[in-house]
Amino acid sequence: MKHSISRKRFLKLTGSVVAASTVGFPSIIIPKRNRKLGVALVGLGRYSNGQLAPGLQLTQHCELRGIVTGSPEKIPVWQERYNIPDANVYNYENMHQVAGNDDIDVIYVVTPPGLHAEHSIIGANAGKHVWCEKPMAMDEAECQAIIDAANKNRVQLTIGYRMQHEPNTQTIIRYGMEQTYGAVTAVNTGAGYTGAHRDPEDWRRNPKLGGGALYDMGVYPINAARYATGMEPIGVKGRQWSNREEMYRYVDEFTEFEMEFPNGVFAYGETSFGKSTNYLDVDAEDGWYRLRPFQSYTGVQGETSSGTSLPPNPNQHKQQARQMDNDALAIIENRDPVVPGEDGLADIRIVKAIMESSRRDGEWKKL
Repeated sequence: MKHSISRKRFLKLTGSVVAASTVGFPSIIIPKRNRKLGVALVGLGRYSNGQLAPGLQLTQHCELRGIVTGSPEKIPVWQERYNIPDANVYNYENMHQVAGNDDIDVIYVVTPPGLHAEHSIIGANAGKHVWCEKPMAMDEAECQAIIDAANKNRVQLTIGYRMQHEPNTQTIIRYGMEQTYGAVTAVNTGAGYTGAHRDPEDWRRNPKLGGGALYDMGVYPINAARYATGMEPIGVKGRQWSNREEMYRYVDEFTEFEMEFPNGVFAYGETSFGKSTNYLDVDAEDGWYRLRPFQSYTGVQGETSSGTSLPPNPNQHKQQARQMDNDALAIIENRDPVVPGEDGLADIRIVKAIMESSRRDGEWKKL
């Protein structure tokens, strides 16, 4: 069946809710524990379509109730597939009107990184809790602006680092915290894929929208090094380059970096659009442990030097559902989320330092 929608009806649909207020929304009343939170996905690209929307069909504490899109042709498809009423459909120009919609509790920002700050702040100012995909934003100032907006409006902010909700990853974090194999001495990690973004309009080719391997995939190994060591880096250096200039002239196709942590601990990381890498190896005083793959949607598994196996979780196809249920419960139970906005800010600080180091021929940058 062919789905289409006129521009006139698109504007009518997405303008159907009148805002009660757009700024200074009062504190959210914590919902009752037995009520599912209503989630509106902001941006209906590949990740929303292929992972988040299906994941919201498996969640126990939240559900898909709304959409925000700039593509009118997608509206009838999503409405039919997920039973979304006209009143819960918005575009980017009027998404602030979600303030007057009690059916929506959370806005999940899944637009390109260069738009994360704008859309997250609109959601927070509308009095809605904000789930923002990684990377959090383009720079530290944008990240802090999102955090400030959430605090001002007394709503919860969390960043979509699904790996921190994954059971084997949580085991790796626990090993480091409890020093199961002694203190961590080094980390080697990489996340990348062999691909090609041939469409000139693809945001991954646009530096203003957060394109490049470091923003898109590099935050995985950066975040992993931080949660594996349980420490924050004190210095970083990096090198960025592109081989396929016809696609990646203005962004990095490859990035390599080193991070120095306290106590002489170093992490070595890599990311790319031209090489498949997916590993997290941790060395410790009394042994080692690793995950390979460590950031896939399914199949995350590992082993340790003592022979312990970390097999794939039988429910790994529910990674996004687990993440969103955990984040919903944090709101319902009025407790801190697993990944607060400050975690996303910490990674962007490192991203910017790596980029600056590369511009300065790989010199060390203090953090």
